[in-house]
Amino acid sequence: MYLGLDLGTSGLKGVLFTEDQVLADQATAPLSVERPHPGWSEQSPATWLQAATHVLDTLAARNDLSAVRGIGLSGQMHGATLLDAADDVLRPCILWNDTRSHVEAAAMDADPRFRQITGNIVFPGFTAPKLAWVRANEPAIFARVAKVLLPKDYLRLWLTGEHVAEMSDAAGTSWLDTGARDWSDDLLSATDLSRDHMPRLVEGADVSGTIRAALADRWNMRSDVVVAGGAGDNAASAIGMGVVKAGQAFLSLGTSGVLFAATDSYAPDPDTAVHSFCHALPGQWHQMGVILSATDALNWFARGVGSNAAALTLALGEEVQAPGDAIFLPYLGGERTPHNDAAIRGAFVGLAHGADTASLTRAVLEGVAYAFADCRDALAATGTTLERATAVGGGSLSTHWLQILANATGLIIDVPEDGDFGGAFGAARLGMMAAHGAGAELATPPRIARSIQPQADLVPAFAAAHERYKAAYQALRGLSG
Repeated sequence: MYLGLDLGTSGLKGVLFTEDQVLADQATAPLSVERPHPGWSEQSPATWLQAATHVLDTLAARNDLSAVRGIGLSGQMHGATLLDAADDVLRPCILWNDTRSHVEAAAMDADPRFRQITGNIVFPGFTAPKLAWVRANEPAIFARVAKVLLPKDYLRLWLTGEHVAEMSDAAGTSWLDTGARDWSDDLLSATDLSRDHMPRLVEGADVSGTIRAALADRWNMRSDVVVAGGAGDNAASAIGMGVVKAGQAFLSLGTSGVLFAATDSYAPDPDTAVHSFCHALPGQWHQMGVILSATDALNWFARGVGSNAAALTLALGEEVQAPGDAIFLPYLGGERTPHNDAAIRGAFVGLAHGADTASLTRAVLEGVAYAFADCRDALAATGTTLERATAVGGGSLSTHWLQILANATGLIIDVPEDGDFGGAFGAARLGMMAAHGAGAELATPPRIARSIQPQADLVPAFAAAHERYKAAYQALRGLSG
């Protein structure tokens, strides 16, 4: 068997699958986010270990984990986990959706070396500007930093005792030479850091270490269980979805939203705000359009009207309507692709007396879909054109929302057969690859249950509404200064 652990923002998930890649069991543990100030988003790494312990205890109580041969790790990207020389955590981890370092990010992005070497804009959510913020605002803590780890790599340290990162996650730090797949000494020095502060780098399917004896004993595992390099959450989902070759793509409707396209070569275009990162397999890269609030936007609205996301979407029925007058801009915590705008905030535009819960729910679903259409256009500007994408993430359970997305983006949306092919599944596959010394041949696509085509009679109306959405963004940007 093979174990995948996916450290998300709202929970940690563990899956076990067999040699035939059939799901054997799964378990989850919830996580919460602390927001002590506007724009801040933090978690205590201790809660990750508690969640992982709960998940492994649960799986061990129901399964013989002596059959596990490999473990893979997936996780939320960009988080700054700061350790001292004794590997003690110095402060809460600053998460991917934290925007406090927007001033530091802008200063770094003004240095042409960052875009040239990393192939990406320096976004406020990336790791390097967070360290610059700590240096400026918490100098006593910065002086004690001995290692900087990404969230899933702190789990690895706990599991193996090794300081290791892998290429797909490291590409989101603003310290990686993405084309060369190595840390950049120039960029590290720009934040008063060096290679000594960084974990060593491996590829996602490489062995990064073996499980510590005490943990192996606790869960009745073999002492030679290998832990794979793993992947950032989106690259891991791509491994789970079999999105490993040019032309293959997935659309993730999770807390954030991602339009992910695998590429066979490194072709960055930072001006588009498209992320150009290493893939989890050697010699491969990927591009992503990223929006910061996807299901997060719907959950926000549901809380405001005293409901929940599932109930709101179910109430809309099966038939998708043409867009109404109300436009929703889902920029609750800023936006990445294509705007790179940390200051922008969300808004409803075009409200009238007839606006009710149903029409505003549709506006929220449509607003997120238009943000994905912006990502489609940004990818096309880099030369990456797509015809279809496979749906993944919690929001993909809503057929109504997927139809809206197909209408707004013009993409054919493929829906896998029952099963979870996301980050935890991809992580387990990487654990299997590490144990077998295998590669992309194990990353097969799932069987597709159905494909959702854009509705030809509604596509023009959605295209016109997308234009109104873009105009609303420009007006909102003017109001926000």
